[in-house]
Parts: sequence; structure tokens; C-alpha cells
Amino acid sequence: MKIERDSPLIGVSACVKQVEGASFHSVGEKYVAAVALGAGGLPVMIPALGESYDIPDLVERLDGLFVTGSLSNVAAHLYDGPQDRPASPQDPARDATTLPLIRAALTAGLPIFAVCRGLQELNVALGGTLEQQLHVREGRLDHRAPQDVPYEEKYGPQHTVSLTPDGLIAKLVGSTRIEVNSLHWQGIDRLADGLVVEGVAPDGVVEAVRVVTAKSFALGVQWHPEYRVLENPVSRALFAAFGAAARERARLRAARRGEKAA
Repeated sequence: MKIERDSPLIGVSACVKQVEGASFHSVGEKYVAAVALGAGGLPVMIPALGESYDIPDLVERLDGLFVTGSLSNVAAHLYDGPQDRPASPQDPARDATTLPLIRAALTAGLPIFAVCRGLQELNVALGGTLEQQLHVREGRLDHRAPQDVPYEEKYGPQHTVSLTPDGLIAKLVGSTRIEVNSLHWQGIDRLADGLVVEGVAPDGVVEAVRVVTAKSFALGVQWHPEYRVLENPVSRALFAAFGAAARERARLRAARRGEKAA
């Protein structure tokens, strides 16, 4: 698929990673490919520069926001959680960027799609909390990525998700039961006000949410639909809906510019 000249501009959250003692802002290829191929958007990386941004101005320049997954975890102090395990990977610069960005995006009616860590950030940004190690809690599945298997198997189906029958995702995919991959330690504990559950795992872990009062598309999922997006009908449906909302946002922005120029 060719990225068209008038493709909606979709911001993609970045992480800060250390490589040989130097900091790099990075986004996985599968995320930008999913925005381009699945949503039909022009992906633009948003470096994790935190307070350096004028967040409302940044939101005004975008047609959509894709909040990616990551190996790092949202800092526990941001949701008054218990001290996390010592080995928990952290990314304070990302936290300082994505949380205010999510809030501002929702206020402005910017379409949002959040996956894995992104779902957790969406919940925390709106006042919810996280469970830090799902696999140690009695009755929970082990949601962590399978170990010592090829990369493709890590992103293969791991468990079912039961979708809310009258929810948006069920309507988009035409089913109330889907298979998803699973590569996360943490998950939603207390659901934030303003979010409704769109899907749950067999053990009750929240796997998908929607922002009730959102002015546009605003979904979060715990799995990774961006992986080989065009090969999975559920992933295609989710990214297509996100892309459609971003194109509508782009149309409205263009109309406003035209009115100002007249």
C-alpha cells in the first residue's frame, strides 16, 4: 500500500532506549507499518520529550494518536501503586509524554488507538490503576510472552477474549469471541472512570476498553494487533476503523483551514 499525499497524520509514541551508553528515541517497525498499511495513515514518531512539548499545539497538528506497546512499565507512583519489582523496566520520559498527551488528545477529540502498554497508559491517564504481576496472582493466567520460541510464535494466539456483545469491537469484527496474542506482565486493576470494558480474558483480565465520552474513536487493547496487521481480520478491522476516524479528523482540519483562509 502506498502512503498517499493526503494520508492522515498519525502520531506514534516512542520509547527511550539505551544503546552503548547513549539514549535513542525508538518505535518498532511493526507499529509504524500497521499505521501505514492497516490505518492508511502517515506515521510520525513522537519522541519522548515530555515537558518540552506544547501538548495542545502538538495534538492540533495530528489526525490520530497511536500509543504503542513497550517492554517498559508505567511508573507505579503515577497511579499510587505499590513499589514495583526491582527489575521492572522503566521509561520516565515516555510516561511524561504519553500521559498528558492522551488526556489532551481526548479533550480535543483526536482519534486514539492504544495497545499493550498503551492500554495501561490510557487507564492510568484517566485515573485507573494497574496490577503489576498478573502471573503471581491466584486464578490468573500467565500472560507473559512465551519463552525460548521463535519470534513468530511469541506473537501467535495464546488465549481467547470474550467481547462485550454490544461493544464497538464486537460490532467491528462481527463476533463476540476472538483469539489474541499475549506478551504482558501487567494489566488493568481498577478501571478508570470514563472507560468501559470491551473484552476480557478467560481469567477476567481486562483485554479491551473504550472511552465512553470520547468525541471520536478511542480504544485500547491489551494484545498486539499491529503484528502482521494485514494477516489478521480482527487487526484489519480495528486499524481500518482507526484510520477512518483519522481521515475524518483530517477532513475537518482541512475545512477549518479553508474557513480561516477565506
